[in-house]
Amino acid sequence: MCGVWEKCCSDCFVVHFFVLFCVFHTVRIDIAIGNCLDRFARVIGLSNDPSPGYNIEQEAKDPNAKFIELPYVVKGMDVSFSGILTFVEQEVKDKLEKGLITRADLCFSLQETLFAMLVEITERTMAHCGQNQVLMVGGVGCNRRLQEMMGDMVKQRGGTLCSMDHRYCIDNGAMIAQAGILALQHGETTEMKDTWCTQRYRTDQVEAIWRPATVWKHT
Repeated sequence: MCGVWEKCCSDCFVVHFFVLFCVFHTVRIDIAIGNCLDRFARVIGLSNDPSPGYNIEQEAKDPNAKFIELPYVVKGMDVSFSGILTFVEQEVKDKLEKGLITRADLCFSLQETLFAMLVEITERTMAHCGQNQVLMVGGVGCNRRLQEMMGDMVKQRGGTLCSMDHRYCIDNGAMIAQAGILALQHGETTEMKDTWCTQRYRTDQVEAIWRPATVWKHT
């Protein structure tokens, strides 16, 4: 009975709450938050070593960083990131290259805006499902600022947050393999000739046969 925030293949970030067999989905409308951060890092010239998201996080810690108001797009239970990225790209051309703002300003502002959107829809999901536990994984979930913001919200609701570190949040291949192991252990097999790749495979399309079929009730 906990929530999971994660990147799901190329269909990207999903907030889904496993409340017995109830799945409450919140999805991005256009691009993934991880993809948004990666593209932003390239635009402002940040290195990929060790990762774009990590380098954005470090830049955002600059005590002199100033907040720049960015588009905030939450539509019900869904979010949109492409407009924010377009706006930031224009800010780079109009202001960053002229020295009117700094990379730290943009990194700080982007993090605060994107993460506030994630916290908002997670809180709404918790309210709808009547739950007070959140498990946060996925590459972006490694970000300490996101963990802090999510933790503050969950604490205010009298709940608990479990966040993972990079050992369990980065390798989607390992996550997929683990799901395959569980399926195999419960008799789910597919002949090689019948297999194919689905690029936009949503988590709510997976029949989790390894979880007990229990009737969900709002707590």
